[in-house]
Amino acid sequence: MPNKETIRQLFDNIAPEYDAFNHITSLNVDRSWRRRALKKIVVHGRRQEIMDLACGTGDFTIAIARSLEEGSHVTGVDLSEGMLSIMRRKVIAEGLEEKISIQSGEGENLAFQNDSFDAVAIAFGIRNFENREQSLNEILRVLRPTGKLVILELSEPSNRIVRMFYNFYFTKIMPLIGKKLSGNAEGAEAYRYLPASVLKFPQREEWMATMRSCGFADVTHKAFSLGICRMYTGIKPLTS
Repeated sequence: MPNKETIRQLFDNIAPEYDAFNHITSLNVDRSWRRRALKKIVVHGRRQEIMDLACGTGDFTIAIARSLEEGSHVTGVDLSEGMLSIMRRKVIAEGLEEKISIQSGEGENLAFQNDSFDAVAIAFGIRNFENREQSLNEILRVLRPTGKLVILELSEPSNRIVRMFYNFYFTKIMPLIGKKLSGNAEGAEAYRYLPASVLKFPQREEWMATMRSCGFADVTHKAFSLGICRMYTGIKPLTS
């Protein structure tokens, strides 16, 4: 699994061009994936306390905040101060300072009390966690009973032909785009790591089994865009 300090430095280095890279390489399809995840996170007609873990530059945090009922709140947490500095500017520009809190932190050691959140979201970040099982245990701790974890993560498509083209694009084309955007050696290395990390992430059944073993109930999975993206959900039981 990735080293925490290496990941922190990696994302600090690529923070300025990270948003552009995401939207270019996904052809903006990532926005539709987030919209579908929102439907699992936001409960209309109810005040909620949400955490967006591994929030990056805050695009998903802002989307969640816009969808929440009056009186609700979302907390963005990320390891990279470089990412969070960009997020702070976005939140101010959107006028969402009252609805969004920003905190530096890591999934393995969340600085929140037990039963603090109605839902936790992780969009395209879980594969970069140093200790995923410990992070799942921490998420379970800070979720309220019946609270929901919603994870979006990239993956290899199931179809063999689609997977062949996908892997070529991911391992050959995406690093070239990243190198062009970053313009430095550190950035180029980061954009080689990111596609490789997707290929190393556990397959669907293995990851769902991990979620269950960490205490989540009603674990579900849904594939988007031929399996390029997968959404995992799990519920904190009433007694855990």
